[in-house]
Amino acid sequence: MELAWYALLGLFFAGYLVLGGFDYGVGLLLARRTDPARRRAALNAVGPFFLGNEVWLVAAVGILFGAFPVLEGELLAGSYPAVLGALAGVILVTAGVQLRSRPASGWARTAWDRVIVVGSLLAALGWGVVLAGLLQGVPRHPDGHVVGVTHLFTPFAAAAALALVALVAAHGATFLTLRLPVTEADRLRPLARRLVLTAAGAVGTAAVVGLFSDRVRVAAQRPAVGVLLAVGLVAALLVARTALGRRREGVAFAATATALALPVLLVGATLWPYALVSTVDPAASLTVTEAAASAPTLRLLGWLAVPLLPALLGFQAMCLWIFRGRTEGRALVYW
Repeated sequence: MELAWYALLGLFFAGYLVLGGFDYGVGLLLARRTDPARRRAALNAVGPFFLGNEVWLVAAVGILFGAFPVLEGELLAGSYPAVLGALAGVILVTAGVQLRSRPASGWARTAWDRVIVVGSLLAALGWGVVLAGLLQGVPRHPDGHVVGVTHLFTPFAAAAALALVALVAAHGATFLTLRLPVTEADRLRPLARRLVLTAAGAVGTAAVVGLFSDRVRVAAQRPAVGVLLAVGLVAALLVARTALGRRREGVAFAATATALALPVLLVGATLWPYALVSTVDPAASLTVTEAAASAPTLRLLGWLAVPLLPALLGFQAMCLWIFRGRTEGRALVYW
């Protein structure tokens, strides 16, 4: 049962990175010097999905708190600067998107666009550091507590955070080539291809830094699996670039979505059967079974998940289906 809940936790967080990832990717692209109409069109492309995408983060946090209370406490204690930065970014993006159209002046809207850019950057960097911090181990002491946050400030954490920023930007650009009118998509396609190639280089750099990191090598329980998944991530990005060159935007978007989901699988599979690997005392490492709540609690949560999980997946699928296709200038102004 613990494995099922751990897989569900990974599913929801990976889903959040994929769906929220194109929100933040579009947000990062607002930093380009384009006219207000193009920025408005980019936000309209995201509009129908924006708030629904954040639900996946809420669901993942709910599973973490309910099914893995020990992991939640130690993860937040050892990663609170990164988590705080990521959540601050989520709040800034949400506020910026919903408030940018309130003022009539152009300079005020430009200021809100900058808020969205900063928030998107913080969210991507923060979640990248959290994933890197898990993969390189945490200073969990024999008393069961993670002490200090200096383990977050390493070359590997920095490389992984930048790689996630690059992945998010590439995913957002690919999403826009799929959603914007054909003329705008054609104009954006070369940038999307460059961003995908940049993301592949950033992921490769992070992988090399990880291979040379003593922390990562010690924490990895299944290093071969981690290497294979990293190779698969880069391969997905190369597929996306090729698909963009052939005007197969749907294939490209599916490939960048896969690339954003794989980091979660990589961390979970590489560390298994541990949820937290201690860099202080190997005996203090926390297994998934030890991190989980009691069996009665998991069974009770299971009864709650039975109706909620299909409902969430169904509503998400319905939203994607209803608002499929290009905006073609017909999209409503959502914010």
